[in-house]
Amino acid sequence: MFNRRLCLQALAMGALPMAGANAQPSFPSKPLRIVVPFGAGGVADLTARAVAQKLSENLGQAVVIDNRPGAGGIVAGELVAKAEPDGHTLLLMSNGTAVSAGLFKSLPFNPRTDFAPVSMLGLFDIAIVVPESSPHKSLANLLSFGRANPGLLNIGTINIGSTQHLAAELFRTQANLIAQIIPYNGTPAVINALRGGQVDAVVEILGPLRPQIDAKAVRLLGVMGATRPKNQPKDQPPVPVVRELPGLSNFDVSSWNALAAPGKTPKAVVDRLSAEVAKVLAAPDMVQRLAGFNVEAKASTPAQLAQWLDADIKRWTEVIQKAGIPQQ
Repeated sequence: MFNRRLCLQALAMGALPMAGANAQPSFPSKPLRIVVPFGAGGVADLTARAVAQKLSENLGQAVVIDNRPGAGGIVAGELVAKAEPDGHTLLLMSNGTAVSAGLFKSLPFNPRTDFAPVSMLGLFDIAIVVPESSPHKSLANLLSFGRANPGLLNIGTINIGSTQHLAAELFRTQANLIAQIIPYNGTPAVINALRGGQVDAVVEILGPLRPQIDAKAVRLLGVMGATRPKNQPKDQPPVPVVRELPGLSNFDVSSWNALAAPGKTPKAVVDRLSAEVAKVLAAPDMVQRLAGFNVEAKASTPAQLAQWLDADIKRWTEVIQKAGIPQQ
């Protein structure tokens, strides 16, 4: 009996190291990194930094921003897709992630299977503006002119294949406009073209246009999302949305940011991250901070983000094909 007890104790002690070896380390066990496919200082970067700061406080680990701009987000996407799937390396997803699926002939990753969606972060408006001196005083007036004068309306955007460019293409198609979409290399160039009279209107992210709007250099005619901007100046009339116009009730285009992990990240880690992001975005001070960037804080479950991404990939692939934009 005594010898049997000793043997059982020895076996139990021998099993302890094995149990420890198989145990999953707690998350997070080291600093987190959010890879941002844009340069520092833009709306996406500012949003990521704001969320990272609060995530760091809540998780008890540093959360650093790693800016990897260029190549349509491919560099950043490939880096995260090939990272250790432990939740410590995350990708700042955007419309660009969805656009890339239809814009490029081949990618070093699959936007839907090589990433594990975590949560949405926020939505930001895409605006339609005209020069302050423009005869078009409303969005309805601009559309009436474009329809009555086929081919005379010129709409400026940034680079071919950008969200703004594709949003303008979708607007042209659904509004039954025969108009020219003219791409420029960056926001400053397209604003200069607008103020110089080379284009009649511009489709651009609302945030970068705010200084021009506030200075009354350009006039905001409307936004492309589902709802009117929440932080509209009190001394100005309400800004309409495109879907309020006849025949455009289904139009809804907003730019967005989200977080995703490498595709094989454990579900428990993804769910923990999603819950923590939701907690950050629900805080009133975070809602107010993001609103200062013209971003509407918006969390989601991983499943909701996956559905959003699928729908966006489908939509932008169709727009790219209908517009005859060659794959890169």
